Amino acid sequence: MNEFSHIDSTGKVKMVDVSGKPVSRRTAVAAGFVRMAAETVKKLREGLLKKGDALATARIAGIMGAKKTSGLIPLCHPLPIDDIAVDLEIKEDGV
Repeated sequence: MNEFSHIDSTGKVKMVDVSGKPVSRRTAVAAGFVRMAAETVKKLREGLLKKGDALATARIAGIMGAKKTSGLIPLCHPLPIDDIAVDLEIKEDGV
């Protein structure tokens, strides 16, 4: 028996049939960081970036990405999403 549900007995990739699976509540968490020059951090904090509020743009991008998960991750089934939270913080010197 194959241990990977997305690979059939001949080794071909396949979509898994989840039609008989009960509905369950799930949570996903992702994290990342961006390094930038101290001057850029200063402008970000002070709202002086020429292209506007980068944190608001990042929050929108995170929400839009989460909504398109099934289109971005191969073989991912469309999942109902009840809530998306994108929390951003500016940290000095390190992660």
